[in-house]
Amino acid sequence: MPIDATLPYDDANVFAKILRGEIPSRKVYEDEFAFAFHDITPQAPVHILVIPKGRYVSWDDFSAHAPEAEIAGFVRAVGQVARDSGLVEPGYRLLANIGGHGHQEVPHLHVHLFGGRPLGPMLSHD
Repeated sequence: MPIDATLPYDDANVFAKILRGEIPSRKVYEDEFAFAFHDITPQAPVHILVIPKGRYVSWDDFSAHAPEAEIAGFVRAVGQVARDSGLVEPGYRLLANIGGHGHQEVPHLHVHLFGGRPLGPMLSHD
């Protein structure tokens, strides 16, 4: 169910629990700013989630409140995960769902990296 990205951070969310080691994940990458792991319900042959280690609900929250070093570190981590996963060539999709209209389901900022096959148009034409 989509969440309201303007609500305060909820330490009980699934990604907070993954960061604390309370829920297992298939880790791909970790540094001081970010943690990346395979999605449990992949939508492409490669489907990796990258999350900041800080307590940010959405891209809006992160961009408004994170220190510059944390923003730069997270963006660099996303790029490193894409390179390490062999996605740069032939290409990949980077997606962040924000709030209800964006269909964000977990109230912790995360980006999806999709790849491993041609992905088609970005949005369906309903």
